[in-house]
Amino acid sequence: MTKIFCAASALGFILILTAASQADVTASEVNGTWRNGKNEFKIWALGQQKLKIEFSGVYEYQNAYGPTANVGEGSGIAHIDADTAIFKPDGAEDECKITLRFGHGKLLVSQNGICGFGFNVTAAGTYKKVSSKKPIFDQNSDR
Repeated sequence: MTKIFCAASALGFILILTAASQADVTASEVNGTWRNGKNEFKIWALGQQKLKIEFSGVYEYQNAYGPTANVGEGSGIAHIDADTAIFKPDGAEDECKITLRFGHGKLLVSQNGICGFGFNVTAAGTYKKVSSKKPIFDQNSDR
């Protein structure tokens, strides 16, 4: 009986931790401009669990002629559930999946698949909010 109670208690504790880690985030928590080095996400909550997102990324390196960089960008609408949004930039390859997780003042981003950015440009990383103001989006990405 004790083993069953302990197992049930542990399972309940795990469920509570899982539920607590997936708490809904507010628009004010996601809205704004987020940066990781020279990479940047501009995000604005549209309501109905939708986010307008614009990403720009840079991969800097040296070649025989000096410093240079590859760049990439993507924009579109993402669906957010609790603290996690799934984003596939408009026109990106079918395999592209960018996961954005908001929490504790950070934005954790993972990227799976090829998303059509420049060579070695990736959205993956830990981003810090640099502005809570409504971002100015590229006019081609307005919806």
